[in-house]
Amino acid sequence: MKAPQIIAAETESPASRYVNREMSWLAFNSRVLAEAEKDRYPLLERLRFLSISGSNLDEFTMIRIAGLEGQASRGIESPGIDGASPREQLRAIRAEVLALEDRQQAVLTELRARLAEQGIEIADVSQLPEIPRDWLRDYFETDILPLITPQAIDPSHPFPFVANSGMGVLFALEREHGGELMEMVLIPSGVARFLRVPGEVAVYVAIENLIVSFAHLLFQGFRIKGSGVFRVLRDSDIEVEEEAEDLVRVFRSAIQRRRRGRPVLLELDENCDPEAEALLREEFDVASAMVIKTEGMIGLRHLEAICAEPRADLKFAPFSPRYPERVLEHEGDCFAAIREKDIVVHHPYESFEVVVDFVTQAAHDPAVVSIKQTLYRAGDQSPIIAALIEAAQAGKAVTAVVELKARFDEERNLKWASELERAGVQVIYGFVEWKTHAKVSLVVRREDEGYRTYCHFGTGNYHPVSAKIYTDLSYFTADPAYGRDAAKLFNFVTGYVEPHDLERLAVSPLTLRETLYALIDTEIENARAGRPSGIWAKLNALTEKGIIDRLYEASQAGVEITLVVRGICSLRAGVPGLSETIAVKSVIGRFLEHSRIWAFANGAPLPSRTARVFITSADAMGRNFDRRVELLVPITNPTVHDQVLDQVMLANILDTERSWRLDADGVYRRMAIGSDDDGAGFNCHAYFMANPSLSGRGAAIEDKAVPRLSLRNRTA
Repeated sequence: MKAPQIIAAETESPASRYVNREMSWLAFNSRVLAEAEKDRYPLLERLRFLSISGSNLDEFTMIRIAGLEGQASRGIESPGIDGASPREQLRAIRAEVLALEDRQQAVLTELRARLAEQGIEIADVSQLPEIPRDWLRDYFETDILPLITPQAIDPSHPFPFVANSGMGVLFALEREHGGELMEMVLIPSGVARFLRVPGEVAVYVAIENLIVSFAHLLFQGFRIKGSGVFRVLRDSDIEVEEEAEDLVRVFRSAIQRRRRGRPVLLELDENCDPEAEALLREEFDVASAMVIKTEGMIGLRHLEAICAEPRADLKFAPFSPRYPERVLEHEGDCFAAIREKDIVVHHPYESFEVVVDFVTQAAHDPAVVSIKQTLYRAGDQSPIIAALIEAAQAGKAVTAVVELKARFDEERNLKWASELERAGVQVIYGFVEWKTHAKVSLVVRREDEGYRTYCHFGTGNYHPVSAKIYTDLSYFTADPAYGRDAAKLFNFVTGYVEPHDLERLAVSPLTLRETLYALIDTEIENARAGRPSGIWAKLNALTEKGIIDRLYEASQAGVEITLVVRGICSLRAGVPGLSETIAVKSVIGRFLEHSRIWAFANGAPLPSRTARVFITSADAMGRNFDRRVELLVPITNPTVHDQVLDQVMLANILDTERSWRLDADGVYRRMAIGSDDDGAGFNCHAYFMANPSLSGRGAAIEDKAVPRLSLRNRTA
């Protein structure tokens, strides 16, 4: 395939052409944090966004910062896409992380004050009245003291091991009869971070604050000179050697090693005792790690627990997903509905229960002979797993491809794999060097005309909890061509049989990249020939250099390109001579945008019936094209094609209320809420919550029951 012919921009440095991946990710988390700063959001929703920002930053530290530090420590100078070395990236990252930490603490300070006015306090024990203090003291003596273990630190008691994400308190003590001592109290990982004091007013106390406040009950016979709360994050990436003989055993061992990974971040409270701080810095060898001293609270990810407080007045108005109308029209029979016509379901606006019902019905249906299912992240309580177990126990042939390399879900997936195997499911772990990230379920059913294959293709995981907050697409079809391709995909994963002569699907790491390259090249050729051209894409991340370079070439050929990229984007948009016809935006709001869609004009202005539309499990990243098994699924059914292109894709492009625009200087700026001609904004999340089921919109749109979306009319 021909390489893209890029016209030289004014400046040829990599930094002028590409945005550093890590800095783009930090910009994404800054946008998430901005949701917590939004004054018009309900207070507990703002607190939730703050906890998400903290959780995101933790994972970034444990994976991305850890990886760069590992490269720097080994003398590896391989540059990022923008030409920056690992050390240069680390310097920029540290400055941005510190700025984010300061913003997070400022938001927490504001929210604590605002929530207290509404009867929800995140309190310090020392500031509480006598009655709740007495209750907390009793609770500490009866419930906490038996759980915690003070550990002296001296020549005969070496510094204790602190696991990844571990939190503790280091105390500087003085004996009543002379002599000083350091003692550590590690907070057990199974203990809830926040304790709610009984009463009408919701008072929450952090467990570390409780331990510090009543430490004198633990260290009787000592004077407490000072203390310091700390938390440690460690390198958490898991690497698997290609020659691994037993993948399950390797991962069980790797999960244990991750607990003991190299320290990457040491967080300390601002008032940490100087002796305690010196000891912590020495023991955790933080010369190669970041140290952050925080005036407020460390470990903000745990604030999510407080968001469960039953205060509807401080949360978004409740929303109940609708069950797909097309399936209801067939009295809940998924197979009958799919057999009549292909169906697309838009989560979370339409219930994930239809996916569960698809697999559950297959498990119970005596006509079903076989089920094949990929599992990447399935959650703690998975109805999909339960249905597969039922199917196997009913004597059906059930195959589950369980991906052990799903980051931070490895232990849970090992558990599911064990349960599935005990039930008689044929469990496959996929490839050693690649992750199986494709989302597909294949059901073979014996019918009057012979065997018929039903398929589900998704952009998101088979995870019932995340499906309530992630926007994703589920595509159901009984088209035999899709079934034949899906069967070949499973043969590839289970038996290494490469799929040849695929009729519909493109599969990475075999053909997906080349397929996208060719589709972009066609738009370039159309533009140069004076034919209509255009590209729309909705992704979570865009970092693959080949895709970016082709999009640059397309822009220089005159192709109008609109990209909705929620997170990382290494492409520079709107740069004269390079990308001036490319617009990039990011939608951040109540729901996490997760669906991946590509649309190519194909000789007619977008949107049109002749456009080529695809959904995919893959983002435009090197790892998705080279180190993962992914699917690119063409949408050929006319009704589904229009629903995906004219509704889902177009609504994201038209959104102004939840959108950030990436400008030519590389900075994201909020789009004006009233950016339309009549001064009204458009909120794609509100639009989909308010309108009828996507699976029934073919008739609804014709009857004008659903507002038509148009590039000319941006109000709905």
